[in-house]
Amino acid sequence: MATNFLSPLSTLGDVRSQIPEIFERQRATALRLRSSTAAERIARIVKLRDAVIANTRTWYEAGHADFGKPPGEVDLAEILPVVVEANDAIRNLKAWMKPAKVWPTLLMAGTSSYIKYEPRGRCLIISPWNYPVNLTFGPLVSAIAAGNTVIIKPSEMTPHLAAAMAKLVSEVFPEDEVALFEGDATVSQVLLELPFDHIFFTGSPAIGKVVMTAAAKHLTSVTLELGGKSPTIVDDSADLNLAAQNILWGKYTNDGQTCIAPDHVYVHENVKDAFVARCKAMLDKAYGQDGEAQKASPHLARIVNQRHTERVKGLLDEATSGGARVLAGGTVSVADRFVAPTLLDNIPAGAKINSEEIFGPLLPIYGFTNLDEVIRRINADPKPLALYVFSRSNGNIERIMRETTSGGACINHSVMQYLHGRLPFGGVNNSGMGNAHGHFGFRTFSHERAVVRTRLPLAAKLFAPGEVPSYLRKTLKAVIKWI
Repeated sequence: MATNFLSPLSTLGDVRSQIPEIFERQRATALRLRSSTAAERIARIVKLRDAVIANTRTWYEAGHADFGKPPGEVDLAEILPVVVEANDAIRNLKAWMKPAKVWPTLLMAGTSSYIKYEPRGRCLIISPWNYPVNLTFGPLVSAIAAGNTVIIKPSEMTPHLAAAMAKLVSEVFPEDEVALFEGDATVSQVLLELPFDHIFFTGSPAIGKVVMTAAAKHLTSVTLELGGKSPTIVDDSADLNLAAQNILWGKYTNDGQTCIAPDHVYVHENVKDAFVARCKAMLDKAYGQDGEAQKASPHLARIVNQRHTERVKGLLDEATSGGARVLAGGTVSVADRFVAPTLLDNIPAGAKINSEEIFGPLLPIYGFTNLDEVIRRINADPKPLALYVFSRSNGNIERIMRETTSGGACINHSVMQYLHGRLPFGGVNNSGMGNAHGHFGFRTFSHERAVVRTRLPLAAKLFAPGEVPSYLRKTLKAVIKWI
């Protein structure tokens, strides 16, 4: 793992001076791409997909260098989603690009109408550190499919992956089509001062507000893929083995640093002890029976840096000092960026872990006896990005779906709503706005232009200047009764 991905970079001042120049060069390209064909766009997506696959070893090594990401997680959560996204666009782009015919209303008799999907123009993708390859190149596929130029700003917190992505982008695309700028938050600030036609941001709600504020200065449209505290419910009818296996997989993949990870679990008191026992047994089997074994496990990633490790440790320490009980795990090494997979209960009401997004391998477990209280607590919090329900009671499932809201949801599984490429992926309010993936991603990066064409003289006469003839007034009155 000694490969050095950190290629010699320009100074920050050079990067700042390059950004406006490349942004301006992309103007002419964006105009040209308005008339690009499906075949031309597909060819670009194929090149991107093939380059991502060809660099598999690079992603393994860079992911390990940045935060100990296991190769299996790189395959499943970084490479596979991009390839699936690309293949879906390659197969369906011709159909997506076709104008969508719209049947006329009675008032529009004599006209034909359609929706024309046009590129938005120059787009900015600001991607996060937790799944850098996936959450950079997935949106890029959609942006290319829609015919846009793109500037990418990856997170500086995973520098090896950012450098590897920069190398790939420079080899696959000319800068006037797609360009990637590395650097810290000041690079993002320079980019956000420019009048992009669309911004696609993935990150925290706090930074999402900064992006939205900057976009408002230019009336730039935005897609915000944010996060929040995604709740999970396990009722007393649930298959406990299934629930434990899927919740632990969703929680501890990438060491809990997943925006749609189960943040906390509400478990019915009748099955809580049995559920916890299954979780502990599965954690021992997956990662080892104590902190040292888990620290040596090749299957557990690390927290991205020491600052975030301190933050997660702070949540754990505050909860336990207030009376929370550690059911499993609890070992922390800030120097090694290691936090053991941890189960907690008896958490005090005022603890920060109850209100802050954890984004780490701590899983609070709350017992409940009345579903009313769980629904009330979920609705009292900001709307989450995901909600998970484990139950064999259709009545409970339907009630939870009816009385709560979230960006997406899974029943008897976790995270799968993201992996389903033909569903819209996105949040609601505090957890985001807009959608990604497949046809929804294509539409996100497209302007839906409404077009009406008059084919018969009736419409032209109805809306001509001057006095409307009496016979047309009678016709119009008759039509109004039916509208």
